[in-house]
Parts: sequence; structure tokens; C-alpha cells
Amino acid sequence: MIGIIDYKAGNLTSVARAIQYLGFKWIITSDPEKLKNCERIIFPGVGAAKSAMESLKEFGLDEFLKETFKKGVPILGICLGTQIIMKESEEDGGTSTLGLIPGKVFRFPDPLIWKGGVLKVPHMGWNGVSWLREHPVIKGLDPDFEYYFVHSYYPRPEDENLVLGLTFYGINFPSGIAYENLVAFQFHPEKSGRPGLQILKNFCEWNP
Repeated sequence: MIGIIDYKAGNLTSVARAIQYLGFKWIITSDPEKLKNCERIIFPGVGAAKSAMESLKEFGLDEFLKETFKKGVPILGICLGTQIIMKESEEDGGTSTLGLIPGKVFRFPDPLIWKGGVLKVPHMGWNGVSWLREHPVIKGLDPDFEYYFVHSYYPRPEDENLVLGLTFYGINFPSGIAYENLVAFQFHPEKSGRPGLQILKNFCEWNP
């Protein structure tokens, strides 16, 4: 069973549909007791870090995620879920987040200049990823594949060795992170067509 965490941060139905399409059983819930029975956890989300952390704490999901990570259960972070696994976010003047990985979340520079022009923020649309190393969750991906992004902030782990992939949008930023039983992507696999489905399939079969 794949547990999809519901913490009022949206983006759940499309994740569930993708998992169902791949033939895996899933549950969407904000109840840590129900999630404890799941073999893998998906931590998606869109929106603001501060309100997301408030919801996680309201449901006891912050402690659940920390405990689940320590137990070695495979966890997949998506978009906001990828940012919240860091220790702190620049958002709202500074927001303390889960701290599963030492690091910070930064906003794109304002203005974001490239080749004499100003790039729009949020970064929205299709973009590539330069994978820096091999990992079971990105197995079988063509290096020319593109993935769907919607975000104004990006994560930067303190340990650069945890960065799995980089994307360029005015600056190079980490778009994939992998550490022990945790893997996370700034883009949306569930909205990224065939390569995104491959990532989700790999995750659902991954045994760290």
C-alpha cells in the first residue's frame, strides 16, 4: 500500500491517479495511524511552507514523517514536499521546516536575469534535469526527458552529495535529492507524462 499524505496542500488526486494507473494500491489520509501500515509514503504538495507546516503539526504528521524516515520506510517528496524536508525556508521571512535533511529553501532571485532578459517567477512549465549520479528511482530515464515544474522556491542541501539532479532556470538549482530511504523532486512526476510515471513506478518498487 502506498500512503499519500493529506495535509491540506493539494495535488493529491493527480498523484493517486498516477499510482492507480501503474497498478499499485494507495490511500490518501491525514491519519498517521493509517499511514503507519503503508509500505511507502508519498509526500506531495503545492503552496506555502508556513501553512503546510501548521497543517502537518495539526495532524501529527510532522512527527510521523520524522519517525518514518528513521525507520527506513521509502519516502518520496514532491514539490512543496521536497522543500519541507529541508531545515528552513526563506518563505515568510523564515520558516522552520522538518529538517530531515540539513539545508535551506531559497526563493529565485528577483529579478531573475538570463541573457539580458527577465525570467518569470514562478518557474512554470517543462524543463530538463541533469542527473548527477545513478539511483534506482531514476533508472531507465532518457537524459533528454523534460519534467513539469511550478515553483518560486527551490531546496539546497548543505551536503552537495545529496543532490541527485540539477535544473537550469536562470541559475542551476537542485531539482532532485536523494538520501538513504528518502528521494525528492522539485518537479511534478505525476504531471510529467511517461518519464514521470517511470519515476513513480521505480519508487513504488524501490527497496532502499
